[in-house]
Amino acid sequence: MKAAITCVAGYVPEDKLTNEDLSKMVDTNDEWIKSRTGISERRILKDPTKATSDMGAEAVKTLCEKRGIDPSEIEIIITATVTPDMFFPSTSNLIAHKVGAVNAWGFDLSAACSGFLFALTTGAQFIETGKYKKVVVVGADKMSSIVDYTDRTTCVLFGDGAGAVLLEASEDDNGIQDHIHHCDGSGAEFLCMKAGGSLNPSTHETIDAKQHYLFQDGKPVFKAAVTGMADVSYEIMERNNLTGDDVAWLVPHQANMRIIDATQRRMGVDKDKVMINIQNYGNTTAATIPLCLRDWESQLKKGDNIILAAFGGGFTWGSIYLKWAYEA
Repeated sequence: MKAAITCVAGYVPEDKLTNEDLSKMVDTNDEWIKSRTGISERRILKDPTKATSDMGAEAVKTLCEKRGIDPSEIEIIITATVTPDMFFPSTSNLIAHKVGAVNAWGFDLSAACSGFLFALTTGAQFIETGKYKKVVVVGADKMSSIVDYTDRTTCVLFGDGAGAVLLEASEDDNGIQDHIHHCDGSGAEFLCMKAGGSLNPSTHETIDAKQHYLFQDGKPVFKAAVTGMADVSYEIMERNNLTGDDVAWLVPHQANMRIIDATQRRMGVDKDKVMINIQNYGNTTAATIPLCLRDWESQLKKGDNIILAAFGGGFTWGSIYLKWAYEA
């Protein structure tokens, strides 16, 4: 039995933070940001009473409406996020409550920008057991809550958003075919949030030192991301006897256009087969891949060979090969 994505939905906040807006906050400009990242604007959840679960809930509500199911039919919710509303209860728990998924259990998964891929693989295995019929996988992050808007090297990169997919048993051979995932904790020093956990609990000192914001050492992260994301995408193609011509779509994590371009070239996939919306949303971490699937849903055809690829802090990276299961 294979698990298939049978519906996709997403949510982004209304408020935009453009490159011009950022140029008034830090020493940067539109040309500098675009040439290095490909980003023009990003969405920001400005309402201080709203959090990651609110964006995830909106995505799941839309998912249920599109698929024509009641939230009570959902059996499991898995949320990939590095910006949970709080340490506990889980964001999945809160999403279930907000959408009325009264029969669901669930949990959060933390793998930074690879989180959605890791969560999708995890959710698929519940379907593949035959015990569960409807599993929802959410990728959602309110990155604006952990970005230092005085640090021009990181504040230009990230935005807020959520995406969600419904997993059900495939009626044919379509669905998730294969995955390759990796992690390497030696990369933690280069991309992390230094304080707030059990190693460095919150104190006046950690707050004053701005250790509750995302930290990134750009050069080693970029080097590892280019190699890791490109290599794992090529590896999964090779393992499944696919060429660039066989791939209908590459769905890369939207972190940086140069990383996306390197992955596309390594795979031998034409540029017009690459989903790119980084210019509109920036890096929404766990939400980038499902938001791409939502934006391109109308162009996807049943049986399309699709490669999902991501690289995240920690380090984490991976790829999924799936055959699209429905006509939009």
